Amino acid sequence: MTREILIALRMTVVTLVLTGLAYPLAMTGLAQVLFPARANGSLVTDEAGHTVGSELIAQAFTKPGYFQPRPSAAGNGYDAANSAGSNLGPTSQKLRDRVVADVQRLQKENPDAAGPVPAELVTTSASGLDPDLSPEATRWQIPRVAKSRGHTVAEVQALVDQTARGRTLGFLGEPTVNVLRLNLTLDKQFGPAGATR
Repeated sequence: MTREILIALRMTVVTLVLTGLAYPLAMTGLAQVLFPARANGSLVTDEAGHTVGSELIAQAFTKPGYFQPRPSAAGNGYDAANSAGSNLGPTSQKLRDRVVADVQRLQKENPDAAGPVPAELVTTSASGLDPDLSPEATRWQIPRVAKSRGHTVAEVQALVDQTARGRTLGFLGEPTVNVLRLNLTLDKQFGPAGATR
């Protein structure tokens, strides 16, 4: 019996070392060599080289000169440590009230926008941290951003087109615009819209 216990303990230690230490260290090292930016969180820096966020996690932009992402249900909003959806269903009165309030706010903030408010601007993603918008939801906000920054709709549209990403491999997923990258491109091209976002 002692022999079987020693064999089991050795197997446990070997398995622990292989799967708990060697494999994670090898994968971390490989990721650092092959994809260092992604392995370190896809961090985004501004013109001065300061880290301003991650292209994988949305953040709130409230000034009229910036594009706004989808709303967030993560913690107190865009809280990466508390990623979650609201879990409110289509029959939830709380969800309906929030969406109605968001539609009214967006219509008031974007009086020159054409058409109805895009659904993704009033609905949260499953993680509550989705950093991307569709080109349509981004275009809907262009008149407000252009007016606030004192530039033409065409100038801002050109920057949206420049930062838009197509489908992966030409057929997977949908075209998207990363809101953080777009707002940084606006700041680079036209200067900051204000001292803080």
